[in-house]
Amino acid sequence: MHQLLNSAGDTYVRTATLADLPLIETLHRSCSEQALHRRWGRTRITRRDIERLLNHSRCWIALHATDAVIALASTGPISREPGVFDLGLQVADAHQRRGIGLALARHAAAHAHSRGAHTLAVYTQASNQPMLGLLRRLGHVTASRDAPHLDVRLSLSAAGAIPPRTARPGGSPAVHHTPDEGPDQP
Repeated sequence: MHQLLNSAGDTYVRTATLADLPLIETLHRSCSEQALHRRWGRTRITRRDIERLLNHSRCWIALHATDAVIALASTGPISREPGVFDLGLQVADAHQRRGIGLALARHAAAHAHSRGAHTLAVYTQASNQPMLGLLRRLGHVTASRDAPHLDVRLSLSAAGAIPPRTARPGGSPAVHHTPDEGPDQP
């Protein structure tokens, strides 16, 4: 298990499995319809959606000290685009704007990079300012418009995309690994 360091309290990150379905469903119930729509493009997320995500990508859940899941991150290769991995993030409304999504995105970027990815891709609504801002904090992004959506690309060679190994000055969150762990470990 990895510890996500933040000023709000202890939050732990670990690999998500099918056994976590009930916890992930509870996370989605704690999210507003607007937040679900920004992440999934709809407001009703089915068990099958979650199973598909868990089976086709690497996923992590962030658990608050109370063991409640407060965030879900995923990354996996995009078909017919060698070296490009998709990034998905969902942070419970009550825990947004605390750096948890950014720390998870950096964790996912490090995992993707360790698997040979050179680019992270996010397909999102053009109005999804939280995600677009997060991606800009990771590094230089390029975007192409697809009607009301954007296909945003982030080079993993960008300075901020790969996470630091420990918390940074000023209490900025980072995923902390024990010496024998790395971003590609469960």
